[in-house]
Amino acid sequence: MIQLSSVTKAFGNQVLLERVSWQISVGERVGLCGPNGAGKTTLLRMLVGSEQPDEGRIILSNDLKVGYLPQDGLAHSGCTLNEEVSKAFQPLLDIQGEMHLLEEQLGDKSVPTEAYNERLSRYSDLQEIFRRREGYMIDLKVATVLRGLGFTDSEFTHQTHTFSGGWQMRIALAKLLLSRPGLLLLDEPTNHLDLEARNWLEDYLNDYPHAVILVSHDRFFLDAVVTRIVDVGARSLTNYTGNYTSYLTERDAHLNRLRERKRRQDEEIARIRQFVDRFRYQATKAAQVQSRVKMLDKFVPIDVPPERKRVHFTFPTCRQSGRQVLELQDIQKSYGENVVVRKAALFVERGNRIAIVGPNGTGKSTLMRILAGVESPDAGQRHQGHNVITEYFAQDEADQLEGSLTVHETLAAGAPLEAVPTIRNLLGGFLFSGDDIHKKVGVLSGGERTRLAVARMLLRPANTLLLDEPTNHLDIDSTDVLLEALAAFKGTLIFVSHDRYFVDHLATQIINVDTGDVLIYPGSYEEFRWSQLENQKPRDQIFKSRSRKSEQVSAGKKHKQAITKKRKAQRTVETQQKKITDLERQISELEKTLKQLELRMAEPGFYDDPKASQPTINHHRTLMWQVGDLMHQWEELQLKAGVERAGES
Repeated sequence: MIQLSSVTKAFGNQVLLERVSWQISVGERVGLCGPNGAGKTTLLRMLVGSEQPDEGRIILSNDLKVGYLPQDGLAHSGCTLNEEVSKAFQPLLDIQGEMHLLEEQLGDKSVPTEAYNERLSRYSDLQEIFRRREGYMIDLKVATVLRGLGFTDSEFTHQTHTFSGGWQMRIALAKLLLSRPGLLLLDEPTNHLDLEARNWLEDYLNDYPHAVILVSHDRFFLDAVVTRIVDVGARSLTNYTGNYTSYLTERDAHLNRLRERKRRQDEEIARIRQFVDRFRYQATKAAQVQSRVKMLDKFVPIDVPPERKRVHFTFPTCRQSGRQVLELQDIQKSYGENVVVRKAALFVERGNRIAIVGPNGTGKSTLMRILAGVESPDAGQRHQGHNVITEYFAQDEADQLEGSLTVHETLAAGAPLEAVPTIRNLLGGFLFSGDDIHKKVGVLSGGERTRLAVARMLLRPANTLLLDEPTNHLDIDSTDVLLEALAAFKGTLIFVSHDRYFVDHLATQIINVDTGDVLIYPGSYEEFRWSQLENQKPRDQIFKSRSRKSEQVSAGKKHKQAITKKRKAQRTVETQQKKITDLERQISELEKTLKQLELRMAEPGFYDDPKASQPTINHHRTLMWQVGDLMHQWEELQLKAGVERAGES
């Protein structure tokens, strides 16, 4: 379908591709991987025709339609959202426009019979084409994709210029998906998508009938979508069949084989050179020396990509907080008529690892700012526990960096003395090496500033971390540095992230923020999704707002009074209390076991062997649901006991 033939591409002295031949077939879904600057985006731009190779050819099959989504820089204006996205069907819209014109002409009784019949025949042909190409389904298709990408029905009529940059990219993605090109090129398509939109896009691409090539730093997304990985690096393209996880294993094995071949080649060259140097001036060995000199000329040096440095980092030590870390009571927050948080009650204990999820614009960042104490609620109270030392990473954290400082100075300022020797190592993990560390922050790109801000956050002692989208603009290797550090972090963690792999490996509780409600689910994000897909009201809401509890108690009280007051004897209350005590004992025992499992799961390397780690993960999941069930029973008994006591009084 598309083929690269001996393609070479360079920028100055940096050669990205050298005499590369490669092809992609119909229906393949390919992920491009490799370090920043290796040439992934350049390859996409050459495939779409906006960049040309220095040498070689790119051959496309006849009539191949190529669609390309860049990382950023797209904007739309001049029409509504629905009108803009419908342009993906422009040929059908043109047919529809001609049909409408013919309808008006056919209604004109003054048209001569011959002309009338010609127009009627033309209208019939167009109508058949429109029907066959599913023109009558345009509105439904547009609405389906827009909803999948997170737009609400009320936004369909909004002018496109009113949408922010991230939503502008979603508009471009919607148009591209609906146009269904034979080759779909996506450069970081998930950068501006929340988790639900990413999940929808995974399903859409898995059902996509044509070829897809994408660049993504979201390894879960790559695992879910691609069937082949192409490693871009060392001036070549290396193919690996399978998803990203299998690629990691195969890549390491390939590099080990390559290093072994390189070692043997170097030994052979050294042996031959030694012979040449030893007998160069002996006439009796002249023929043998000349033969070996020719052998040296025939050697093709084996290029081995530089080994990717694996950075291991742990947070500076910090004193432990009290058991109660943060509590929100009846929190409310609105912006004008938009109610972002409604009567939220939240209790965070030491050691909790909570992921805040929900569609974009529903209030996740607002809740984070309230939890961090940098924004006040309209009503309700925030309580911070004993010895709680917080570190808050905001979405705009990169904008807070001092532009006059160098990269190294930014990290050194405020870092504990014992952490200073690790600064260079940490900067390397976030792609700052060599002279990069002496650059002024003011000249860094947005992505570089974000990476620097994350690195700075890792050097600050804290026992409670509140992180709002810390993985934005991080490549997979940098994300791994952060992920490993957070997995080993002994304190309390609350975070917002749209990286599914990141969420799955850290969160043991989920907060869902949607239409003003703040609800907690125990367990992993996968379990949360299951409960959502099953369309069940979660049984495991350990924390509810006080107003809802009050309503439940009142309803229970009226119901019990309607039956009989005589059944509210002290004996019943005592029985209820005994059951409550027994449930509390069971919950406490299970929580101790869960803590032990979570410590084991937080150990470095725990997830390296999926087969060995899976039984522990499954055990943890089972216990979480057991605790949820027991807490559900405990809440119901507490409500009943409250009603009994109210009846006695």
